[in-house]
Amino acid sequence: MVVGVAAIVWAGLVIRAGSGQPTDTNRPHGPAAAATVFQADSAVALTAGQLKAIQIDPVTTHLFPIEKEAVGNISFVDDLNVQVFPPYQGKLIKACVELGDEVQKGQPLYAIDSPDLIQAESVLIGAAAALDLTSKELARARDLNETNGVSQRELEQAASDQQTAEGALKAARDAVRVFGKTEAEIDQIVSTRKIDPALVVRSPVNGQVTAYNAPPGLLVQPGNGPAPLSVADTSLKWMLANVTESDSPFFHVGQAVEAKVMACPGRVFRGKISKIYATVDPNTHRVTVRSEIADPKSELRPGMLASFVIRVQDPVESLALPMNGVVREGDGTMTAWVTTDRHRFSQKTVRVGQQRDGQYQVLEGVQRGELAVTDGAIFLSSMLHAPPTD
Repeated sequence: MVVGVAAIVWAGLVIRAGSGQPTDTNRPHGPAAAATVFQADSAVALTAGQLKAIQIDPVTTHLFPIEKEAVGNISFVDDLNVQVFPPYQGKLIKACVELGDEVQKGQPLYAIDSPDLIQAESVLIGAAAALDLTSKELARARDLNETNGVSQRELEQAASDQQTAEGALKAARDAVRVFGKTEAEIDQIVSTRKIDPALVVRSPVNGQVTAYNAPPGLLVQPGNGPAPLSVADTSLKWMLANVTESDSPFFHVGQAVEAKVMACPGRVFRGKISKIYATVDPNTHRVTVRSEIADPKSELRPGMLASFVIRVQDPVESLALPMNGVVREGDGTMTAWVTTDRHRFSQKTVRVGQQRDGQYQVLEGVQRGELAVTDGAIFLSSMLHAPPTD
């Protein structure tokens, strides 16, 4: 009889423990009690005090842009990066600027001692002297013609010689002007009859001196690299990204681009795609996408590694949960917590997409307007897996 009673008591304890009810009658009750965990349906009930650790809001929507990411590097714009060669051969006399200087279009960069310029100026001086001589001969012939001192034929010949000399002088001035001499400088050469051998090479664009190879005495020639100086417009940069062959159909000229570099943490540089190259690298199966990025402060430097985000489609409106409302479980699944009464919370597996502005795009698992934990989801998951014993 005693054995039967003991068996009944033991069975009662097992059933009571299996029901999830506490066997300790001294456990505290009310708001100070621990949360009740319902392992069967992954649910947790919180006390009023514990509710302060979480935030509950209806599930809403958020705009998520359709974007592709890529990695590339910064480069000068080829059209705006000019190697400044002299127009003629000569020996470099001096450089007027240094590496990194900002220059304006037409500003002197360096000067060379040019034999071609010397020859052109010699012809100019000779043409100016010939014009003076023929002008005097014409004036004398006209004076003598009035007194029948010369024939009409001689007067006409003097006039023809003077016109020929004028044409020769004009051609000589044009030849010197090709070397970059101004009208004032040409007039000075004509008036003083002195040759100025310095050929000044000026900047063809506004920009920054990006390369310098101009020691005095260097023999420089047109097109014979390296150029003494290079000037680039640094307010605009190229960013060359290598995108996968499978992603290439998503990219089009004119799409918006956002880029970041390690040298400027937190900064976003914006631009647009300007060219998609026609060939695919046979080794990497990637396509080069070129973007033009505004850089008015010249913060980007050629060779910098950059990460790109390219918006390939218009944004889509989708259900969203704050990142603090979603938990990555040990098996890799993503979960969220929902409630109907703000007291008992159920765990749901969700499928997420993009991350944007601190929000997860939720593709499956919750409904719009459903009450969900938007902050403190990890608190609930911790209670589910390791519920308090007190």
